[in-house]
Amino acid sequence: MSRSSTALVNLRAFVIVIVLAFHSFLAYLASLPADPYPFDLAPFRWQAFPVIDSQRWLGFDLFCAWQDVGLMTLMFFLSGLFAPSSLARKGRAKYLADRLLRIGLPYVLAVMFLAPLAAYAAYRTTAADPGVEAYVRHLLALPFWPVGPQWFLAELLVFAALAVLAQRFIPEWDRRLLRIGEFAGSSPLRFFIAMMVCSALAYVPLVLVYSPFAWVNIGPIGFQPSRQLHYFIYFLAGAAVGAKGLDRGLLDCDGPLARRWAAWLAMAFVGFLLWAAPTSATVADWESAPLLAKVATGLGFVVACSAGLFCALAICLRFAHWRYRALESISANAYRMYLIHYVFAVWLQYVLLNAELSATAKATTVFALTLLSSWAIAAAMGRGIELMRLNAATAGIARARRPS
Repeated sequence: MSRSSTALVNLRAFVIVIVLAFHSFLAYLASLPADPYPFDLAPFRWQAFPVIDSQRWLGFDLFCAWQDVGLMTLMFFLSGLFAPSSLARKGRAKYLADRLLRIGLPYVLAVMFLAPLAAYAAYRTTAADPGVEAYVRHLLALPFWPVGPQWFLAELLVFAALAVLAQRFIPEWDRRLLRIGEFAGSSPLRFFIAMMVCSALAYVPLVLVYSPFAWVNIGPIGFQPSRQLHYFIYFLAGAAVGAKGLDRGLLDCDGPLARRWAAWLAMAFVGFLLWAAPTSATVADWESAPLLAKVATGLGFVVACSAGLFCALAICLRFAHWRYRALESISANAYRMYLIHYVFAVWLQYVLLNAELSATAKATTVFALTLLSSWAIAAAMGRGIELMRLNAATAGIARARRPS
């Protein structure tokens, strides 16, 4: 692999580790209420905080707030990076069929089995009858089906389908992506500004309508209505950068983005502050907040997301372009870890509710066990899949050699 490809592999590993840490720390935020959220009462905030522990630490609030702002934006960007090459190699029909198999099927299975298993821990924190039969009754009485962090997969599948439609119906779509990718590589700062402008036009009007905290649940689908266009823009931005190539343009390890990593790190801190300051004034009562504060919150989110993305790319391209076996393994198993980790995180938080430990000790324990458990199971699943493929290929060769 090229140095840039290696840096992206390592970045993918860092991202999934941060995702696991984010979900492991949510039970210990200092800003949470004293009591857990009721399972049966709207707005069903237990979906975001299934377990609430009495032990808290403000540092987890800062970490989770920062990741809530930029982490998903980075994930959609990274997902878009590989779309052009995969689409060109496979063609539209095979690419879409592959997305349905690789994303759609795991999404259905995870929502059917893993999401209810994780939600059971949330139910038990407030339930009068913690039994399985009672839980199933309460689960089926909800006006939606809990999806957990798998909502990301549903949106990713929609974005992949939209990319296929764009290539099919928009003239010179591939050339347009390539031109944007060339623009990004020639001037990261101008690309950064362009991304903020596009994101602001997509996000700020929607956040004024829906608020930055609103979720919509329709059956087995959940999403934040204010962020959908924002995420799609970054998916397309990733596709444009990927169309240029993974070791050229913006992603060049010796390019201007990587060389100015310190400036992007400083910008990421500034962006977070620009988001955090107005958000602290609106989070308590968004509806009654002044319009200017709401607009400032939306614009701060836009700056924080863009700056966080460029900072992550710059630092990994500058410092993480060496091969590490552990990171390569985590990266190779990142998707499967994402699918299964949430059950471990939530149930470990539940098990530790009455443990005589500090918030940092509990959070560290949950994170370490979630990481090790999901990594081990994901790796075993990967080996099983490879073995099945090998057996299928061997059987195919044997049939081809069999005399007719």
